[in-house]
Amino acid sequence: MNKDFDRRSFMRLAGLAGVVFASGLGGSARAEEADDFFFVQLSDSHWGFEGEANPDAHGTLSKAVAAVNALPQAPDFIMFTGDLTHTTDDPHERRERMRTFRDLVSPLKAGALRFIPGEHDAALDRGRAFQEFFGPTHYSFDHKGVHFIALDNVSDPGASLGAEQLAWLADDLSRQPAQARIVVFAHRPLFDLAPQWDWATRDGARAVALLQQHENVTVFYGHIHQEHHQMTGAIAHHAATSLIFPLPAPGSQPRRTPLPWDAAQPYRGLGWREVALSRTADQAPVLQQRPVQGGQA
Repeated sequence: MNKDFDRRSFMRLAGLAGVVFASGLGGSARAEEADDFFFVQLSDSHWGFEGEANPDAHGTLSKAVAAVNALPQAPDFIMFTGDLTHTTDDPHERRERMRTFRDLVSPLKAGALRFIPGEHDAALDRGRAFQEFFGPTHYSFDHKGVHFIALDNVSDPGASLGAEQLAWLADDLSRQPAQARIVVFAHRPLFDLAPQWDWATRDGARAVALLQQHENVTVFYGHIHQEHHQMTGAIAHHAATSLIFPLPAPGSQPRRTPLPWDAAQPYRGLGWREVALSRTADQAPVLQQRPVQGGQA
């Protein structure tokens, strides 16, 4: 990343995205691979949603695309962490929503666009339509000394990763040294945040146990439509806000209904998070986070 890059310029994101800076995550990497870089996390756009919770449901995603494209430097990649579309029982309409979503985000300026599904995209057909438009539902890749893992805890309508994917994860991690710098993406939280609200992964503890064998792991997820931070051992989990409507704090009310739209403060709750990662003298990763809420689109 350009050292002269002004991080405050990310205020232009206007409360519509999660912005992640990756800088010296700790662990081993060859010098030529350890350049600073950043990526953008977008989540829960729910294209196809109609309702009072967001009267601008047809405009919010395009505003986010324009805001990201207005950045003075393009991100290395953009990751969408699920619920690209709003659920529908009609298989044809499901594909139409995915096609429209794909077209709306295609102008994004980034080194790459990456996607994982949410339950609204995948639970009714086990991810078949998602794969037609966006490819595999789980995968891994390496970028500038960091190993990234994208998990699918939504295609199983029972909210599990499943034995096959857990075996794949174990094999993928076995190829990484204990000190590897690892970033994980998932839609649902991997820990039990609020199981009564479907804010959990039934076998997420097994994935966390595998990840805990490594020293430098960070997890980014969506699904809960609000900023949230949790530690499981040495693993930090960070939730992104939504591009459509905010949800209440975990367990704060009987039902997880969307927070009402406030015409006096439009887009309130669609905030973004800047995460800077740097090294201390002992090479341990340090997360410095600056939440920003209530931005205007």
